[in-house]
Amino acid sequence: MSQPLQGRRAVVTGAASGLGAAAVRALSAAGAQVVATYHQTEPTGESEATWVQCDARDQASVEAMIDTAVAAMGGLDVLVNAAGLWQQGVPGSISADDIDFLLATNIKATILTNQAAHAVMRKSGGRIINFGSAEAVMGSPISAVYAATKGAVQAWTRSAAKAWASDNVTVNALAPAMQTRGADRLREFLGPDAAPFIDQQIKATIPLGGALGDPDRDLGPVLVFLAGEGSHFITGQLLAVDGGLIMVGG
Repeated sequence: MSQPLQGRRAVVTGAASGLGAAAVRALSAAGAQVVATYHQTEPTGESEATWVQCDARDQASVEAMIDTAVAAMGGLDVLVNAAGLWQQGVPGSISADDIDFLLATNIKATILTNQAAHAVMRKSGGRIINFGSAEAVMGSPISAVYAATKGAVQAWTRSAAKAWASDNVTVNALAPAMQTRGADRLREFLGPDAAPFIDQQIKATIPLGGALGDPDRDLGPVLVFLAGEGSHFITGQLLAVDGGLIMVGG
């Protein structure tokens, strides 16, 4: 079995479930050494990763986690920042607490984890991979604050990419359309009557296959590519891994 990431050392945040868990599986299978973080939900099942508890919204917790990862692996080459959360929010009925929560969970956590990783990577280069969203590009009438925070993640990704390019640290973001717990939360929010409409919309708006992707089959290989040598000349980009849901142009 090909192991293109043999010898590479990676941290994956938000790794207990969903896209983070898929990232751990993909990077491990490709030969990388992985330290994976969880916040409240302890990981279940088999994993080759070393698990560390971390609140990605807290600077001291993030810096301690990176220190632990570097001590365990002897360095850091890759950060996959999958910590984040989808939450409904209809314009006109959004509270200040909703805004604070999603800003902390999606953008503050991204900046803190990226900076802590860069502090290590600036000596020898590295790859930082964040998670944007199709909703940030297209807008969302039902998850407007989420969309706004993911738009901020994209702006941060471009800014960090420009700032850290001289350190040979690339920073990119993914906009995946995958079947995850977040997708399930959307269905729960809209209720059972909306299920046929959601399926019809997905079929109409995702040209490749008319369905959400599978994180292991469809996202894993892209993460391996971005974490490896082949992506060395790509930075500041939003890569849509979504079956054609959004077609990002100039």
